Order: sequence, then structure tokens, then C-alpha cells
Amino acid sequence: MKKGSELAMPSGTAYLIGRLHRMVRMRLAESISPLGLTVQQYTALAVVGARGQLSNAQLAERSFVTPQTANEMVKAMEEKGWIERAADPSHGRIIHLRLTREGQEVLSRAHAAAAAFETGLLAELAPRDRQRFHDYMKACVNALSLASIDSND
Repeated sequence: MKKGSELAMPSGTAYLIGRLHRMVRMRLAESISPLGLTVQQYTALAVVGARGQLSNAQLAERSFVTPQTANEMVKAMEEKGWIERAADPSHGRIIHLRLTREGQEVLSRAHAAAAAFETGLLAELAPRDRQRFHDYMKACVNALSLASIDSND
């Protein structure tokens, strides 16, 4: 092969991020499963908890799932007593989701389990490096978010 025609090889960063994602998801699932939660349900509870209330479509968008998956997830969490639905007083067709008291308690326990998991995940890093790692991850997320916005222009 000629020098000018060599294929550019990736650094392996994307592979490592993908591998880390799969491992984090698996270990986080192990951490919260004793609470009866899946990772998707934990994400959904955290989103609803942070927003106070939102629609099923908003939950799907912010939880990175399809509206159909969000609907199924909401049904399951509603059956467990973690989420309640209420009609919007100004627009009857809009249904808002809110955490119940039990949902808030489960979310609080899940946050504690996730925090303990993160502590273990980052244990090998010095405190300064933990913050840098966090900042670098945010920069990557922002770069990809901006790239998807730019590609839609």
C-alpha cells in the first residue's frame, strides 16, 4: 500500500466508551435491581423527579426511548405505585406524569445505590481527575449534540 492511501485508523476511544457504557449499564442494573428497578425505569423516575411533571412524550425524549417504550414503562411504574397520571387542567388531552410519594422514596434509594456505584467506578482516580473525567465526558456529549444539530441544518 502506498503511503498516501493508508487507511486512517481510529484511536480506539469510541470502542472504549462503548465498552464502558455496556459495563456501566450492567453494573448499575445490578446495583438498583434489588429495588425492583431497571435502568430505564431509574432514568425515567430521575427525569420525572427532576422535572416535577411532564408528558409521556417529553419523558420518552428525555429518557432516550421511543414513545411506545415510555408508555409501557409508565404503565409498569404506575402499577407499582411510583408514578401517577393527571390531566392538564388547561388541556384535557395532555396527561402529566408525577412521582408518587413511594416513587420519590424508590428514587431516593436508587440515587444512593447509583452514587455508591459511581464511587466504586471512580475509586482509582484522584479527585482532580474525577472532575476532569466528568468535564471531558460532558464536552464529548456536547460535541455530539451540536454535531446532530448542525447535521439537521
